Amino acid sequence: MKKEKLYIALISTAFLFGGCSKDFLTKVPQGELVTEQITSGDGVEALLLGAYGIMNGNVSGTWGNYASAPSQWVFGELTSDNAHKGSDEKDQPAMNNLESLKPSAINDQLIAMWQVYYEGVNRCNATLRLLKQDQSSTKEISAQRAVEIEAESKMLRGHYYFFLWRVFKSLPYIDENTTFDEAKVKPNDTDIYDKIIEDVKFAVDKLPVTKFKGESGRMDKNIAKAYLGKLYLYQGKHALALPLFEEVIGSKDLLSMPFQNNFDIDKEDGPEAIMVSKHAINPNGSGDNANVGDMLSGLYGTSPVGCCGFYQPTIDLANVYQVDANGLPYLNGEYRTTPNTSDMQLTGKAKTDYKVDVTLRVDPRLDYTVGRRGVPYLDYGIMPGDDWIRDASFAGPFVGMKTMIKQSQFPGNVVAGENYITGLDVNIIRLADVILMAAECAVEASDLEKARKYVNMVRERANTLPRKQVGGVDVANYLVKPYPTFPDQAYARNAVRMERRLELALEGHRYFDLVRWGIAKQVLESYSAFEAKFLPYYGGLTYQPHNAYFPIPQTEIDRSGGTLKQHKEY
Repeated sequence: MKKEKLYIALISTAFLFGGCSKDFLTKVPQGELVTEQITSGDGVEALLLGAYGIMNGNVSGTWGNYASAPSQWVFGELTSDNAHKGSDEKDQPAMNNLESLKPSAINDQLIAMWQVYYEGVNRCNATLRLLKQDQSSTKEISAQRAVEIEAESKMLRGHYYFFLWRVFKSLPYIDENTTFDEAKVKPNDTDIYDKIIEDVKFAVDKLPVTKFKGESGRMDKNIAKAYLGKLYLYQGKHALALPLFEEVIGSKDLLSMPFQNNFDIDKEDGPEAIMVSKHAINPNGSGDNANVGDMLSGLYGTSPVGCCGFYQPTIDLANVYQVDANGLPYLNGEYRTTPNTSDMQLTGKAKTDYKVDVTLRVDPRLDYTVGRRGVPYLDYGIMPGDDWIRDASFAGPFVGMKTMIKQSQFPGNVVAGENYITGLDVNIIRLADVILMAAECAVEASDLEKARKYVNMVRERANTLPRKQVGGVDVANYLVKPYPTFPDQAYARNAVRMERRLELALEGHRYFDLVRWGIAKQVLESYSAFEAKFLPYYGGLTYQPHNAYFPIPQTEIDRSGGTLKQHKEY
């Protein structure tokens, strides 16, 4: 999608939303565009682009959009066994509360999540209202294009509502037919999930196979099918989800898209990309259309990025990539028996002289997901350890990689002087994700051979990753092999779940997966006990049933005059 069009859209939607990023019920500010100025075919298209603009989780500016990031790292990863908040203990304490599963209704991360994605909902509704007005009067937009605009808008609205639903569960449903006065007192006392499905079903039926004008980032039929399948998967309706996933997989060849290309700014929009949040540095060098949601994950200290030291992989995640002699992962936590903690338990000369253990037998995806001391990191050189970490004693010795771009790619792809704000896209749904969701459905249908085939597709692609070396020597004993068999359903289920973790780590899925699988308590409490052996801060984690969702922001309850109701557990 052409980023310059977003500027027009963001301005032209302002008359409907006003201070929507702070309160979607505020009045229209003076000096902004009025309805007559955009009630045209071009105006409706501009409003639609404005609705797309919220896919990057940002309304304006750059700072403060972390919880609403399309990667969903705050709610999907920090809350899981994959990632720590990072930085130091005192920085962003609201994130600490989320990671420890002790959120309150005044947590600013919750406020950002709620307000940004309701802004997106409102922009979709505005597009639909003005589209209806056009079709009932001037008909500047052709009937065919009108149907496509409606489908794009509803697909976006379904996506924004789903992101909100996963976090908050109890939501007020506001659509294009909701009046201003109704919206002010709309309750959150019914489950809106069927409404989300209704929107995405419409998109499946009406979206074209090819994107409008070939613009990357646009919604299309494959995206809608993958998303509808995902919605069914969350309901446990595997028989409905599987055919949709298989239609998306179709004749695609996962091996044609190298794993590392998913995180390479020069290789975006490849065959694996399905639903993508597009990002770019603005022509004037500013970054509000960039990947501002992931900016805190920039490497700290002497690294080429220089900020900000958040979003560090856990010790548990760094070790889950260990494999047995057959190149298969340990499905029952055996990797915790001999964990690798890099240099964090060393002092003095032993730490200074640390050398990476080249005998460590691991899946090669480890070193394309986690930055380890002694291992080449993109084109930055050898990762030096603590020099790139804000406080290793607080969040551990590892750093993330999937949100970073190469130093050689900085020109034109970062905000000047702020190398942590990049134009890197975020894959919300990619092909490997769909394949593994299909595998999950196959397991639940007792088709273990189909499930094994899908899992092995992902593992075989992992085996093509270039081995990282120093001085011509592999920095690990890299080994990944396909499963020869799935002996029973329980084994197959564990294998699929493990593969999702290995393949999609730090991409925003993990916590939501654990919750929908019903295993969050056992996994997270076991992880906490392990992690605390090395980082005591993370011990004592307790998962309660209400941790499956988060509190409604108190600011929104207050603004509704009490119409919105808090979860009783909060």
